[in-house]
Amino acid sequence: MEFIATLAGILLVTQLVSHVFTRVGIPDVIGQILVGVIAGPAILNWIHPGGMINEFQEIGVIILMFIAGLESDLSLLKKYLKPAVVVALAGILLPIIVMGVAADLFGLQWFESVFIGVIFAATSVSISVAVLREYQQLGSKEGATILGAAVADDIGAVMALSILISMNGGAGADVGHGSLLLTLLKQVLFFGGAYLLIRWLAPILMHLAGQLLTIAAPSVMAMVICLGMAALADVVGLSGAVGSFFAGIAVANTKKKEAINRSFVPIGYAIFIPVFFVNVGLSMKLSTDWHAWIFIIIMTILACLTKLLGAGGGAKLMGFSWPSSYIIGSGMIARGEMSLITAQIGYEAHLLSTEYYSDIITVIVLATLLAPFILKHSLKSTHHLAAVSE
Repeated sequence: MEFIATLAGILLVTQLVSHVFTRVGIPDVIGQILVGVIAGPAILNWIHPGGMINEFQEIGVIILMFIAGLESDLSLLKKYLKPAVVVALAGILLPIIVMGVAADLFGLQWFESVFIGVIFAATSVSISVAVLREYQQLGSKEGATILGAAVADDIGAVMALSILISMNGGAGADVGHGSLLLTLLKQVLFFGGAYLLIRWLAPILMHLAGQLLTIAAPSVMAMVICLGMAALADVVGLSGAVGSFFAGIAVANTKKKEAINRSFVPIGYAIFIPVFFVNVGLSMKLSTDWHAWIFIIIMTILACLTKLLGAGGGAKLMGFSWPSSYIIGSGMIARGEMSLITAQIGYEAHLLSTEYYSDIITVIVLATLLAPFILKHSLKSTHHLAAVSE
């Protein structure tokens, strides 16, 4: 019963803190991470990672990635395919190269340095969406390009994470005993199966579920697809979160998308997802080392600049004006959930050492906090230029 009481406390406190953070315009995930930092070994030492908390947070990652796939608007990506893909590619490559080199210069091993670059290749567009909606720019060409690029961005980051986990010998201790060729063959078959699931199998399964005379049959079928793909991904040496992401994309390709989204969001955010973010905080340690803070400050600056210049430069190459490129670049800065998930998966797969885990989480948090202010500045600057030209 100790875990039950702990779980009740986590859910209550995270709800209250999330309400306060949302009220003042700060992403609620930041508050949930801080709950873990304060209640965990870093400060009060009330809650410790491990046991059932690990099981719940793992399910939280799987559901969160499923929702991310479910909310990936592939039709929007198709509509603005060319500019979105160019913006996404530039916004992926520059962070991987620059932040990877910077991490290497700080003395990290090259593989770990590359993984840090991959962490900051991801984008969390939910924060940018809120700001764009506030300025009534969500339906603009810039807003649509940001949303389309974010879809391509997330898929690219997930693929890069998959490759790194494969190269490192798999996501878990039981993976990677066969030959590298066999492992790669399994993963090729997995992605081939994911394509078949997206194209044909998921629509058939969801249609059949709609014919069943049972309570919440479509939601149960969606959960089966989600967990089944997560388990298959783990078997072939990938993270379960990668499988659930493609499961979400598959279900999004069916007529049940909206109904499944309405059922999965309460399931995830009521129990499992808050535990995931709290667990991120539980794994953090507060450093008093000046070297660590120099690392954090420099990497935070680079995290903002690489997305701003990379995605913004990609937009400029596609013919956008400088103000529009500034909006698109600043709209891609926020990392949030996607980077946190990537960091956590990599940490568990031994791609990221304990020594730098807390520092990287701090950089993600700081970049996420700065992102809406930079985007608001770009939107205000554009409005001011438009007013002057009139």
